[in-house]
Amino acid sequence: MANPKSKSPNSMGDEEDPDSTESRWVFQEDEDPSEIEDFDAADLRHQPMFDSEEEDNAEQRLVRTGPRIDSFDVEALEVPGAQRNDYEDASVGKRIVLAFQTLGVVFGDVGTSPLYTFSVMFRKAPINGNEDILGALSLVLYTLILIPLVKYVLVVLWANDDGEGGTFALYSLICRNAKVSLLPNQLRSDARISGFRLKVPSAELERSLKIKERLETSVTLKKTLLLLVLAGTSMVIANGVVTPAMSVLSSLNGLKVGVDAIKQDEVVMISVACLVILFSVQKYGTSKMGLVVGPALLIWFCSLAGIGIYNLAKYDSGVLRAFNPIHIYYFFKRNSTKAWYSLGGCLLCATGSEAMFADLCYFSVRSVQLTFVFLVLPCLLLGYLGQAAYLMENHADAGNAFYSSVPSGAFWPTFLIANIAALIASRAMTTATFSCIKQSAALGCFPRLKIIHTSRKFMGQIYIPVINWFLLAVSLVFVCSISSIDEIGNAYGIAELGVMMMTTVLVTLVMLLIWQIHIIVVLSFAVVFLGLELTFFSSVLWSVTDGSWIILVFAVIMFFIMFVWNYGSKLKYETEVKQKLSMDLMRELGCNLGTIRAPGIGLLYNELVKGIPGIFGHFLTTLPAIHSMIIFVSIKYVPVPMVPQSERFLFRRVCQRSYHIFRCIARYGYKDVRKENHQTFEQLLMESLEKFIRREAQERSLESDGDDDTDSEDEYSGSRVLIGPNGSVYSLGVPLLAEFNDTTVPKFEASTSEEACPASPKAPAVDAEQSLERELSFIRTAKESGVVYLLGHGDIRARKDSWFIKKLIINYFYSFLRKNCRRGISNLSVPHSHMMQVGMTYMV
Repeated sequence: MANPKSKSPNSMGDEEDPDSTESRWVFQEDEDPSEIEDFDAADLRHQPMFDSEEEDNAEQRLVRTGPRIDSFDVEALEVPGAQRNDYEDASVGKRIVLAFQTLGVVFGDVGTSPLYTFSVMFRKAPINGNEDILGALSLVLYTLILIPLVKYVLVVLWANDDGEGGTFALYSLICRNAKVSLLPNQLRSDARISGFRLKVPSAELERSLKIKERLETSVTLKKTLLLLVLAGTSMVIANGVVTPAMSVLSSLNGLKVGVDAIKQDEVVMISVACLVILFSVQKYGTSKMGLVVGPALLIWFCSLAGIGIYNLAKYDSGVLRAFNPIHIYYFFKRNSTKAWYSLGGCLLCATGSEAMFADLCYFSVRSVQLTFVFLVLPCLLLGYLGQAAYLMENHADAGNAFYSSVPSGAFWPTFLIANIAALIASRAMTTATFSCIKQSAALGCFPRLKIIHTSRKFMGQIYIPVINWFLLAVSLVFVCSISSIDEIGNAYGIAELGVMMMTTVLVTLVMLLIWQIHIIVVLSFAVVFLGLELTFFSSVLWSVTDGSWIILVFAVIMFFIMFVWNYGSKLKYETEVKQKLSMDLMRELGCNLGTIRAPGIGLLYNELVKGIPGIFGHFLTTLPAIHSMIIFVSIKYVPVPMVPQSERFLFRRVCQRSYHIFRCIARYGYKDVRKENHQTFEQLLMESLEKFIRREAQERSLESDGDDDTDSEDEYSGSRVLIGPNGSVYSLGVPLLAEFNDTTVPKFEASTSEEACPASPKAPAVDAEQSLERELSFIRTAKESGVVYLLGHGDIRARKDSWFIKKLIINYFYSFLRKNCRRGISNLSVPHSHMMQVGMTYMV
């Protein structure tokens, strides 16, 4: 039976800063008992137990209300200010350094595209005249302008989640503005985290409200949105495989131009050696590598521009006519089907665009935008113009256009810097893959892995060893099995377009739901870019049988892993919610919990954020004694990049005070670093617990003082009052429930009451102070006796009458992933002597 919950009658879905003194628009809805939980057993003397997990789907309406504070917890009032991105306050010098580092981390992929774009295009659509060169060049120029510049730099980069980019950053942004997450562990107090910074809908923006309501009420739309996100993420990981293969192999193909005796097999073996070196140095981090490779990429871009200008001056500056888009029409008119095939090669000029967004966590929006607009784009345009000018007089060299267009005296220096640039480019999507996997794991869509933070200054810079070596292994297989640049380029296009289309869909939803801009602008963005990407996608899919199907299979495997993990985690959580211990049972057991209470503190880790976990009953029946103080700890990731330390812990009492049982929700953002050792974690937790108890007593004192004012006839004279960390006093606008005489309404006493008995006359202030000090002394004594981590490992198994597919997924695939993933407690480095584990199996 689920534990009892209660709720303020006037509770609304407001999501403003609680310190705000302005009125605001909120949703008014019926009672949602799932928002309040774990009140003292003594507080519900006349209320029968009821299921608190039912979701309320009552119709919402927008109303105007005054400032109000949610009563989940006093600590939710700690909002010192909006959490901002690490780079917002950067000095000019720091911005220049960041812009310099973006060359090596973000733009390596798109920067090396001139190595292979024209070569792949003209293999699919051979040159029959100079007009074909102008048409292909015009396609490349406008693809560069439309996708990397207009779509990503001018639009998508602004859809970041407090400086965090990528598919899951967009998903978390949507989750904060609409209840679309399938995992039922959301709490209204999560919106009190300063990082939420929600834009509250206004009455006149009906479209946004209708979309929000539709998303929240439709399970099908929620699942569809999640599947799109998982598909996009799987394509990002696939990009992390194909990018190194394409960049390194295409750069080393220059050996066949410079040395006639070099054969393709020898190029492949050298590529394998380069890839091994590349992934081996990945562990040194983004900042270190960015500063090292930044100068190399700067030289590369300058070389592109220099060679381009040289070829324009020497061969044919008439290629500047390609800026007239009419040449695209002539290209398709002359080549028809072949021109359509060549679109897959044309797209390669825009590969790496997604890296600008996915790697945004490493750098600021401005540094990425400025670097692209003023350095990267001009150099790329000059590079492509120069190659086209060379090909106007050398049609036969189209198969290796870049190296053939390099002046003979500059060939080997250019070859060297091109290979360095290619190695750097290979890191671009690898870096993006690390970031994306960390985000997805934090939001419950990827198994937990060991994450190493490579920078002390910037939290987003990470390295995941398992993924790094996994990508290396698959990249080596890919290079050895498919050595053709055309086939690898086609696979490259499939992976890149998959991510691009998912990003377009999610950004369109962000425009409608969050930005709330004019519908014409939204439709223009969606129609233009989704139509453009679908056209490119149709071209690369036509050639999928050539060997590029391997990358699709790999993406499907990654999608399946994420889907299984999310599906199993959701079933496990829902089952644990159903098997919670009831408060009736806790009252029957008494404050000793039916066993011996030994001195010390037990931290029981569980994923539940509401109710008493069923695994606790397993501890009571298995262990001969239980600790004098129990704290249910739930490590919860909320859909914000970072949670300030002052807002990390939320506390609440479970049962009455004599039980000495608390709930603690430790909230982390998907960008947060969990590098505390267990002593630091314990210290922070106990300090937060003491703050909670003191404020609870302060609140009780304020309520007691309000009882003295017997002359007041104001309807809010019995309002519940909370005090914030800044000294401000807030009224909930709700009469104290203890003053109600109706036995159908739960009656609440202060959570500091010693025993479950009817309300007694107000104790003197000195007694309240003594009671507070006794409890704080009890906590300190328990802390000195030692802290033990009680780990309840709940596994799930499919019921015997379940479908075969469900048994296969849960009993084998999910079980395998769960046994081999990293435990959440492992980040705290807890000694084995401080841990106690109990297993429990749930049938789902």
